[in-house]
Amino acid sequence: MKDNCKGIKPQSKLIITEYRDKIVSVLTEDSRPVQISLESKEQESILGNIYIGRVQNIVKNINAAFVEIAPGITGYYSLTENRRHWLGDKPEERTLRIGDEIMVQVEKDGIKTKAPMLTSNISLAGKYCVLTVLFPNISFSGKIRSSQWKETVKGLIEARKQPSYGVIVRTNARDAGHEEILQELDRLSGEFEKILAQRAFRACYSLLCEASPPFLREIRNVYTDTLTAIVTDKQELYDEIFRYLSFNQPEDLDKLTFYEDSLLSLSSLYSLETVIGEALQPRVWLKSGGYLVIEPTEALTVIDVNTGKFSGHKNPQDTLMKINLEAARAVARELRLRNLSGIIVVDFIDMESEENRKLLMETLRSAVRKDPVKTTVVDMTKLGLIEITRKKVRPSLYQQAR
Repeated sequence: MKDNCKGIKPQSKLIITEYRDKIVSVLTEDSRPVQISLESKEQESILGNIYIGRVQNIVKNINAAFVEIAPGITGYYSLTENRRHWLGDKPEERTLRIGDEIMVQVEKDGIKTKAPMLTSNISLAGKYCVLTVLFPNISFSGKIRSSQWKETVKGLIEARKQPSYGVIVRTNARDAGHEEILQELDRLSGEFEKILAQRAFRACYSLLCEASPPFLREIRNVYTDTLTAIVTDKQELYDEIFRYLSFNQPEDLDKLTFYEDSLLSLSSLYSLETVIGEALQPRVWLKSGGYLVIEPTEALTVIDVNTGKFSGHKNPQDTLMKINLEAARAVARELRLRNLSGIIVVDFIDMESEENRKLLMETLRSAVRKDPVKTTVVDMTKLGLIEITRKKVRPSLYQQAR
C-alpha cells in the first residue's frame, strides 16, 4: 500500500557533469532548472562523515567543546545540544574532559572561518528513511499526509527496528512498498553495527564512515516519483553513479543515461554556463517587468521586490498585487535554486488592502511548500516585511561557486 495523496507532479531530470573545476548537479522540473549544486573536485565535503575525535578544548562560557577529528581539523561540538557522548560503544551522559576520545558525525561543513559542526546524534540516511541512534522515536516527513499510511508503516517499523534506534520516514517512502522501506532500514541498521564494531579497535582520528559525495546525495534526496532521468557525460561519474545505484537504489538504475555527442556537449545542451551565471546574479527579472534584488549578508538574506518596467493596469493596487504574486512564486524558486538558508527577509511592494496582504502570504506559503528543504513563512512585520526561515543543509550556491 502506498500513500497516494499526491497531486500532479512535474517531470524532473538530474544532470551531473563537470563545470570548470567543479562537479555540477542541476535538477530540472519540466525542463526548468530548480536546484543547482557545485562540488569542488579538490576540496571534498566531509558532511556526514563519522570520526573518532579527541577533545582538544572545552569552553565553558559557550558550553562547547572543540574536537579534533583529524590532524589540523577541529570541529565545534555543542555541549548544550549533545548531552550524551560516544566514549565507547554506548552513549554516556557524563562531563567531557580534555583528551577524551569520542565518536562524532559532521553535521555541517565548515564555512569560511567557521569550524565544522559536530554531533553525537549519529544518523544514517537512505532513500526512504533516516536511522537515528540516540533518539528512539519514529517520525514522518511533513509532506506525507495520510494518517492511515503513517500508522501502518509505524507499526511495521516498531516491530522491525531495535528499541534504541529511531527512524525518520522520508518523503520518498510514500511511493515505496512496505518491504522496500523495511529492507532499507535493515541495511542502515547493519551499517551502524559495523561502525560500532570498528569503533572498538580503531585509533583516534579514524574515519569510521565516509558519507557519499554531494552529487550522489542529490540522487538520494530527489523525489524519485518525479525523476525520469539521471544524465552524465563523464565516464568516471557514470561509473560511480552506477555503483551507488546498484547497491543503494537498484530500482533507479534504468534512469541512468550516458550522454554522448561530439557536436554538442551536455553543458551546452542545458546552457549550464548561462543557468549558473544567472543564478549568481543579484537581479532577477520577472515576466511582468518587475524584478527582485537578492542580497545575501552574514546574518541574513534580503530580497527586495521592485515594479521595474511594469505598466499593465490602470488600477495601481492591481498592478502592485500582480507583481507581488509573481514575485512570491519567484522568491520560492530562487531560495531553492540558490540554496539560500537561515533568515530571509522579503520587502514586497506595499499594499493597502488587508485582503491582498493575506492573499500574498497564502501564495508565498503555497509556493515554498514545494521545496524539499523545510521552509517556513513566519509572518509579516509591522513594516510590511515578510520573514522566512529555510533549513541549512549545505552552503549557498554563491559560497559553493567561490
